Amino acid sequence: MQAPSAPAHVAFSAREPKINQLESNLSEEFILETRGLTKEFKGFVAVNSVDLKVQRGHIHALIGPNGAGKTTFFNLLTKFLTPTRGSIVFNGNDITTEKPAQTARRGIVRSFQISAVFPHMTVLENVRAALQRNLGTSFHFWKAEDTLFHLHERARALLAEVDLSNFADELTVNLPYGRKRALELATTLALEPELMLLDEPTQGMGHEDVDRVTQLIKKVSVGRTILMVEHNMNVVSSIANRITVLQRGAIIADGPYAEVSQNPQVIEAYMGTANTELQGAH
Repeated sequence: MQAPSAPAHVAFSAREPKINQLESNLSEEFILETRGLTKEFKGFVAVNSVDLKVQRGHIHALIGPNGAGKTTFFNLLTKFLTPTRGSIVFNGNDITTEKPAQTARRGIVRSFQISAVFPHMTVLENVRAALQRNLGTSFHFWKAEDTLFHLHERARALLAEVDLSNFADELTVNLPYGRKRALELATTLALEPELMLLDEPTQGMGHEDVDRVTQLIKKVSVGRTILMVEHNMNVVSSIANRITVLQRGAIIADGPYAEVSQNPQVIEAYMGTANTELQGAH
């Protein structure tokens, strides 16, 4: 006689742990995911149903022609803007409705297009100020400076990480532009980011500075995840593990550089015609 089949609820409960394990594995693999992320401004769609996955430990580049929606997308991730619809998931947690400060405390730290450092403080003092912020003591201005000396060892270690050890006592205003961007990287690292959002890190630089900052980004990416907006294709091709291309707010291509750079839609978006090769975009 045939054995009776197991009740449906028994079979379901046996499968449930596997489903939960699969979801857990996905959240471990992808540190950030957006699902149908959309931003409209009075009928104009700046970001259009973007589904993006950023793999943990990768350098992921977001590229596209001017007006593609890259900065708006970054503003949605950091809560400077509220999405019209869609969701943002970080480390398996839905953070769509969180405030900017909450998102920052989770370990999402953004570096801006312009150099955001204190020009009349020394290089070391800039990093120390970022370390104070991470400790929640950034407004303790009335305390004697020697109470902050315990931060100097960590500050100097961060400066060494971005090749600025020899500039520690220099006023920031005297630094060349490329070195200021390196300092901005150090202050970003001081906040112990799990995900670094870099907004056009090589903008306005000469070739020598571009090469230096590119190598620094690659160096500091070890053990971290980076999502960056970048126009320089040489930078993108040399350090990005994966590239997502936006045009008019929507994704038109996603994959490794070798694949994306041959995509006719991408070439046409940058060059105006598909009958050529993608050499660069500035």
